[in-house]
Amino acid sequence: MTTVEQIRAGAARTRRWGWWYVAEERLRAMRGYSTSLIVTSFGNPLVYLFALGVGLATLVPAGIDGVTFLQFVAPALMMSTAVTVAAEESMYPVMMGFKWTKIFFGFHATPITPGQIVGGMVATVVIRVMATVAVFFGITVAFGATPVTTFVPMVVIATLTCLAVALPLIAYTATLTNDTGQLAMIQRFVIMPMFLFSATFFPLSQLPVYLQWIGWMSPLWHGSQTARVLSYGMDEPLWTSIAHIVVLGAFAVVGAIVAHRVFVRRLTV
Repeated sequence: MTTVEQIRAGAARTRRWGWWYVAEERLRAMRGYSTSLIVTSFGNPLVYLFALGVGLATLVPAGIDGVTFLQFVAPALMMSTAVTVAAEESMYPVMMGFKWTKIFFGFHATPITPGQIVGGMVATVVIRVMATVAVFFGITVAFGATPVTTFVPMVVIATLTCLAVALPLIAYTATLTNDTGQLAMIQRFVIMPMFLFSATFFPLSQLPVYLQWIGWMSPLWHGSQTARVLSYGMDEPLWTSIAHIVVLGAFAVVGAIVAHRVFVRRLTV
C-alpha cells in the first residue's frame, strides 16, 4: 500500500469511527481522576441508601405506594445518579473543548465531523452512566430494594433519562463563549431542584399543586416513575408509562438536533 493509499485509508477510518475517537479521548482523560470516579461510584450509592433509604425509612414505617420506603426511593435514586453524572459530563467537558483546551477545533481539523464530536461526547456520557448505574443497581440488589431480573430495563431507562438531560445541556453549553457562572447556576437552580421536586423521596401528589409542574417538566420524574414501574410494579396506566418514555425521547431528540446545529456553527466559522 502506498503512502497516499495509507492516508486515504486512515481518513476513511476516521470518518467511520470519528465519534469513538472523541469518546476515547474523554475516557483516557478520565484516568487522571479515575480514583475519584471509582470511590464516588461505590460510595454515593452506599451513602444514599444508608442515609435516605435506611435511616429516613425509620420515619416512614408504613412505606409508600404499597412497598417499603427503601423500595420506593431506590429506583428514583438510581435515576438521580444518572442525571447527576449526565450533568457533570455534559457541561464542563464541552466548555473545555470549545474554550479552555479548544480540542474540538483540533478534532475538526481532521476528517471528524461536528456531528461525530457530539456523538463522542454522548457516548462518553452513556458509558459512564451505564457503569455507574450498574454499580448502583448491584448495591440496591444487595439491600433487597430492587429485583435482580430488572437489571437490563433499569439500565435502559437510566440511559434514556441521562440522554434527556445530557443532550440539552450539551447544546446549551456549546452556545457559551465564556463561563461566567452559568454552569454553576444550572447545577444550583436546575439540577438540584430537579432532584428535590421530582418525587424522588415522596409521591409528586404530596407537593402543592403550584409546585407539581416542576416534576411534570422534569426528565428525572419521568425516568423515576418508569423505573418504579419496572422495579416493583408501581400501579400506573400503560399509556402513562408510554408518555414518560415519549417525553424522555423528545428531550433527547430535540437536544441532539440543537446540539448538532450549534457544534456545526461553532466549528465551521
